[in-house]
Amino acid sequence: MREVIVGKKYKHFKGKVVSVIAVAKDSEDLHDVVVYNHDNETWVRNMTDFLSEVDHEKYPDVKQKYRFEEIEER
Repeated sequence: MREVIVGKKYKHFKGKVVSVIAVAKDSEDLHDVVVYNHDNETWVRNMTDFLSEVDHEKYPDVKQKYRFEEIEER
């Protein structure tokens, strides 16, 4: 099973690189959310969406399997 690792960088299937800064709970229904930074802005996305596969019917030319994939830092 895939997991999100705080402090790691992930590549979005459209090319942007984000840094995960936290995993949190939504106060309404307690589902997990991923808190990440991109271009000096803080974003939040449902954990399920963050870990989901790319819709290859909608984006047939995308080679990446998952919406966000961990990348190695150099």
